[in-house]
Amino acid sequence: MKTMKSVLFYAGAVALCVPPVFVFVWMILTGLKTGVQNIAYPPEFIFTPTLENFRAVFQQHNFFRYLVNSFVVAGFATGISLVVGLPAAYSIAKYRQGKIGLIILVARMTPFVSYLLPWYIIFRRLNLIDTYAALIITHLIITLPMVIWLMVSFFEGMPSELEDAAMIDGCSGLQSFLIIVLPLMRNGIATSAIISFIFSWNQFLFSLILSGPKTKTVPVAVYNFISYGKIDWAGIGAAATLIVLPVSIFAFFVRKTIVQGLTMGALKE
Repeated sequence: MKTMKSVLFYAGAVALCVPPVFVFVWMILTGLKTGVQNIAYPPEFIFTPTLENFRAVFQQHNFFRYLVNSFVVAGFATGISLVVGLPAAYSIAKYRQGKIGLIILVARMTPFVSYLLPWYIIFRRLNLIDTYAALIITHLIITLPMVIWLMVSFFEGMPSELEDAAMIDGCSGLQSFLIIVLPLMRNGIATSAIISFIFSWNQFLFSLILSGPKTKTVPVAVYNFISYGKIDWAGIGAAATLIVLPVSIFAFFVRKTIVQGLTMGALKE
């Protein structure tokens, strides 16, 4: 019976992992092939790799600027979400404000396209189209609810006796939050920041409509390889690899922090 459970477990793990790994490997291979090799039928799996597509991405399409834009937008959106979301999550958890938490959850579950027209009209009148401010504000719809909902569970799991002891020692409510509570929440904070950054980095819809030549992010920049009469599959593969690679490497090195934060709680090391 135990052997059967192990077999089923590993079979399920393989079934879940194979499709995304296959897509990821195919994307990398597409970037390493020439345009002719990418449209060959049947597909060529044995070929001489080339880095010309990756050089062209930077030399012909100003991709480095798009990477910087994505880092700026995702970084600021994540930072602001932590500054605002941590006190909000603490308040929801400490004072059992379930209704506010439900409103935030509904805001997060609402399709992003429903926000798009109001945001566009507002930013157009304020002359904020193609600015970092517009993109960062819209990305807060993604990152802020995520930080709040991830952190509420961490704050709820913290013993109130720790805060009471800090109060007895003369700490104010703010000092207790900054000195006692936040250091204990470091696993949760790190997890929330990492996940929020990745979701903001991959956001496409808001950037497509509200960005421009100065603030275009990497998911939107892939459109540079699609024209009316041609699709540059090799360029798309190279660009997609460059988009996925930074966050994949980052997630690989912080995977233990993410797992700790999501499974062990803030008070366990």
